Amino acid sequence: MERNTRQRIAIREAIEVARRPLLPQEVLDQAQSLAPGLGIATVYRNLKALVDDGTLAVVQLPGENPRYEPVSRRHHHHFQCRRCQRVFDVHACPGDLSRLAPPGFSVEDHDLTLYGCCADCAGQAATPTPACDDAHAHGHGHDSCG
Repeated sequence: MERNTRQRIAIREAIEVARRPLLPQEVLDQAQSLAPGLGIATVYRNLKALVDDGTLAVVQLPGENPRYEPVSRRHHHHFQCRRCQRVFDVHACPGDLSRLAPPGFSVEDHDLTLYGCCADCAGQAATPTPACDDAHAHGHGHDSCG
């Protein structure tokens, strides 16, 4: 049986309103206005319960802490800003990627993450960040940051 506490309602509302995957701290920051006194331990407990009951999905990017979004969102991908580290939904999909698989392999699913600078950060001073410098130094950058 699901407990719809004031805290859980605030957490669900924060994630729905955000329209992008949120870190637990971001959930806390957004939900505190609806549930004053809400703590990070309560956020973690409720995120786990909402994942377990199928309400939320975990968005796991390599080397990052998990983020959370509603499972009700259709198939989509993500964009991570290398300046502010926020993650956004991308509602476009390249479609069937089976031609990229080695011969004899069968593609069952895919997950795509784009990296660069979000609109907010792109409007700020065009100073490359260490993350961008590091990506360029290792051959992973493709003019994604200033």
